[in-house]
Amino acid sequence: MEDICPRPLAIIKLGETFDALREERGDFEHWVAAGLGATRLPVVVLDPRRGDTLPPPHQISGAVVTGSHAMVSHREPWSEATGAWLAQLVVHGTPVLGICFGHQLLAHAMGGEAGNHPGGLEIGTVEVALTDAAQDDPLLHGLPARFDAQAVHWQSALRLPEGAVLLAGNAFEPHQAFRIGLRAWGVQFHPEFDAEVMRGYVDRMASDLRAAGLDPQALRERIASTATSAQLLGRFAHIAEEHDAGARTGGLSPRSP
Repeated sequence: MEDICPRPLAIIKLGETFDALREERGDFEHWVAAGLGATRLPVVVLDPRRGDTLPPPHQISGAVVTGSHAMVSHREPWSEATGAWLAQLVVHGTPVLGICFGHQLLAHAMGGEAGNHPGGLEIGTVEVALTDAAQDDPLLHGLPARFDAQAVHWQSALRLPEGAVLLAGNAFEPHQAFRIGLRAWGVQFHPEFDAEVMRGYVDRMASDLRAAGLDPQALRERIASTATSAQLLGRFAHIAEEHDAGARTGGLSPRSP
């Protein structure tokens, strides 16, 4: 009998939040899982840093790659190995959503460049502006032309891979979102962060922020709800569901939209 069980949607955990915040609110994988919503796909968490095996592209319906307090430019062995795996997913057409570190790692893995942002740190609630290409993008279509998102990053996708489609940016970070191939996206901002989590980051980074010439209290006061950017995780889960259903019935190939 043909196996009709849906393939899992993998959360690739590449970092942890601050200990105190994790005790209060959980960790990256919990926030991502909550954002995916009531998907029919089984959700699994894999951590290549602890030796978890990353499955072949055809064995999963999609992958969400979390943020990290690590740096892509340090090229840790686990990071480079995960990047090589992401490149396989892109070639296969398996849906990918890279968040912050995951966004930068996807760019690096596909031939772009990740490194320190020349402007330093971007943190807090920031405005993101979509490009014209986002109007027809499977993940971003129908969103407002400008919306708020939560961000915290020192590094950036400095150069996008050849053939990548720029989908969003702002004055500080021109590469807030891109797509490479048919179903692989990177977003520099954090759709899994809510206002409370963002305030937690500002509070726990207060000394670093002051050293960088930023005012933690002013940043805290500007933190707002980001319901629009939060939609991206549920939208991605839907894309993964469609990909899984199409692949199991023979309706999708790596080259089909």
